[in-house]
Amino acid sequence: MAQMIDPEIRQALTARIRFYNELGIYDFYRRSGSGDAAHPIEQDNQPMPIAMMSAAETPSPVITTSTDPVEALRLIREDIGDCTRCPLHKQGRKQIVFGVGNPHADLMFIGEAPGADEDMQGEPFVGRSGQLLTNMIKAMGLSREQVYIANIIKCRPPGNRAPEREECATCSPFLMRQIEAIQPKAIVALGAVAAKTLLAINAPMIELRGRWFDFRGTRLAVTYHPAFLLRDPRQKKETWKDLQMVMQELGLKAPAKAAE
Repeated sequence: MAQMIDPEIRQALTARIRFYNELGIYDFYRRSGSGDAAHPIEQDNQPMPIAMMSAAETPSPVITTSTDPVEALRLIREDIGDCTRCPLHKQGRKQIVFGVGNPHADLMFIGEAPGADEDMQGEPFVGRSGQLLTNMIKAMGLSREQVYIANIIKCRPPGNRAPEREECATCSPFLMRQIEAIQPKAIVALGAVAAKTLLAINAPMIELRGRWFDFRGTRLAVTYHPAFLLRDPRQKKETWKDLQMVMQELGLKAPAKAAE
């Protein structure tokens, strides 16, 4: 038997679910604190299976959408809160690393996960790989303040290991909302984890680089993660080729020193 809920709450939930559907999110999983089985909730006379949850886990029925990217990002960060949606909050993370940069950016960089320095400062790409990314951005004729930088997941995995599939699946919907709010003209996926998560394909970097992908109406390019370039500086030339492709798409010209 379908669970009966207040009509106003049902309407709010319906609007929220439709919003997530527009972002390409169709499956919703919620942990039950009591072990109760899942119950359907009627929506537009159609049963929609949504698992029961405790009151503390129940999201606010307020629909957090806004046409202003600054306000939209604020609402997304508010929705994340002090996140406990995946096990990472019990595995040593110090804080949420949300994202940083220009909410109106034409270019967005997306890495895989925060590291120790990022976890400490609460900002993505601030360690050694972050310094290299900053130099890469400068070589494109831009500054960090002109782009937006984020990660697939927003908590540091223990030991800086690669994010697990469940962690990416749990956290990436918030990234999708960030992308929707910013609406960049181009996205650069940094590394295999970011590329494969965003594109939902399992392919080697050699097949992902050097081409454009359509990502929800936005152009997406793939290049090496700065941390990989620190381990193998020989790939910096290949990365520069990828960035030049992005620059051409955005009509950017490199500073004279970078172009030499």
